[in-house]
Amino acid sequence: QVQLVESGGGSVQAGSSLRLSCAASGEAISRYPMGWFRQAPGKERELVASINRSGDRVYYEDSVEGRFTISRDNAKNTVYLQMNSLKPEDTAVYSCAVAYSDWYEVVNLRADFGSWGQGTQVTVSS
Repeated sequence: QVQLVESGGGSVQAGSSLRLSCAASGEAISRYPMGWFRQAPGKERELVASINRSGDRVYYEDSVEGRFTISRDNAKNTVYLQMNSLKPEDTAVYSCAVAYSDWYEVVNLRADFGSWGQGTQVTVSS
């Protein structure tokens, strides 16, 4: 079973950048698409970005498209989320997860995600 640990969160000013990392252990994540989610206080968790197994296909939620970049290094068993031009509305706990589904289901928002990490807090002030 995959265990995931996120890092890289913090408190920043609007317009700043952060790079989140999701380090996996227990199993090679190269077998799976991966996703980054976020959950703000009082809101449901939402998928913000996902990446296929080889890293050549990605999906972004509309509000982060053009500002966030998801990538992966399968040799390091790690997935990244580069976040640029951060806005106060990006404030949330960010978590990564394994998609136990194929890429078609991921991009159609029907994937079964699991092996959640504990999350890392991102706070953006105006």
